[in-house]
Amino acid sequence: MTDSSKRYQWRTLDKDLNRLTRVESATMYVSRPLIGVGISLAFIVLAALVAGVIVGQAPGMLFIVAAAGFGAYMALNIGANDVANNMGPAVGASALSLSGAIMIAAIFESAGALIAGGDVVSTISKGIIDPAAVENAQVFTWAMMSALLSAAIWVNIATWFSAPVSTTHSVVGGVLGAGVAAAGGAAVNWSTMGAIAASWVISPLLGGVIAAAVLAFIKWRIIYVEDKIAAARRWVPALIGLMAGTFASYLALKGLKRIVDIDLSHALAIGAGVGIAAWLIAIPAIRRQSRGMENRNRSLKALFGFPLVVSAALLSFAHGANDVANAVGPLAAIVHAQEFGAVAGKVAIPAWVMVIGAFGISFGLMLFGPKLIRMVGSQITKLNPMRAYCVALSAAITVIVASWLGLPVSSTHIAVGGVFGVGFFREWHAEQRARQINMARPPAKRIPAEERRRRKLVRRSHFMTIIAAWVVTVPAAAILSGAMFVVMRGLMG
Repeated sequence: MTDSSKRYQWRTLDKDLNRLTRVESATMYVSRPLIGVGISLAFIVLAALVAGVIVGQAPGMLFIVAAAGFGAYMALNIGANDVANNMGPAVGASALSLSGAIMIAAIFESAGALIAGGDVVSTISKGIIDPAAVENAQVFTWAMMSALLSAAIWVNIATWFSAPVSTTHSVVGGVLGAGVAAAGGAAVNWSTMGAIAASWVISPLLGGVIAAAVLAFIKWRIIYVEDKIAAARRWVPALIGLMAGTFASYLALKGLKRIVDIDLSHALAIGAGVGIAAWLIAIPAIRRQSRGMENRNRSLKALFGFPLVVSAALLSFAHGANDVANAVGPLAAIVHAQEFGAVAGKVAIPAWVMVIGAFGISFGLMLFGPKLIRMVGSQITKLNPMRAYCVALSAAITVIVASWLGLPVSSTHIAVGGVFGVGFFREWHAEQRARQINMARPPAKRIPAEERRRRKLVRRSHFMTIIAAWVVTVPAAAILSGAMFVVMRGLMG
């Protein structure tokens, strides 16, 4: 065999091996999403098996096993969708890597659920349905199972379309639809539903306005001054103190209900004490960190990095404590109804039920969370540590203001509203500056107003998709739930 024929054979072999390598890579790329689905299914089956072992031969064991699987499915979807709102801004601002954000969120979400998760929850989800209207334990069980499964399916669909939706509103819609199917429209507390509907508008607007106001303060007091470092040394410790105090109040109100019952006035007093202490500690810390920094905006971003990471972790803790009930509340209600044969307005959550919720949220975040984290963090508008800090601070302040006003709000709507608020403020501010610069130019070199208006800093396609998803969440979950209840009742007699 000649040297040329040998070289030809080796080239042919290399081409064949390259084709095989490309096929293997394509196969791995296509099958990667299936790995998450497989792990999720295994977790759902495991949750159902654990429920079966714990409950044993108790009455209604099959209902409890099925409901445990539904609860695990809902928890996975909460992790995939809801948690992104807490971590997205920090990742988008490059204060945290995606893997670091997932790790921190998984730890603090689980800790919040297990340490401070409410051990007593309202089974009729915020008083939407009168418990007296669904006194039959069997009918109540079908209604709760329908509500749980429909809410999980709707959140799953929203996650598929990269739309961050409120899991609380999904559960509300599920309970509403199942309640109407089980007991008729007269069983619904329509005034409560009206307040929840109002929160669709109030939550994002309030979050957006507060985030924009904080960003405006940072721009005019720190960024647009001659000596940026001196301004940062004066104001960043005060902002850190405000953040610490706000989060202390936020956690006292939303995250520590299981440990101690705290009203708004005491929560604000705790926040004031923590805020002053953090401000005093931050003064020398920021002075040391800013020593030798150049007088430019890039230096300022570094001063907001660590506070942003801490705020994301605290938001995750409070979210785990507060929203785990969306996954396990209906499940706990089903367990109670089957064990005692009666419907209760409030029930205690068994420890094994809380564990399913905590681990489900963490698994959902790790397996499916990156998609929504990237969308919230970088695809709506460009974030840096200062802008992301405004979103995080806005979320905590908005919850406290809403608690003071007695308004039901959604953490998802607040966080995403904060991102929109920051983006739209940037658009307005950029337009004002461009107009001033334009007026100083010769007429021939001025940029037309139409061209300036086309330079958007918020992606309108995402804005419209998210708003549409928010509007249809309750009706969609309600229709799904009502249909499931009718089918379930028909099949099981």
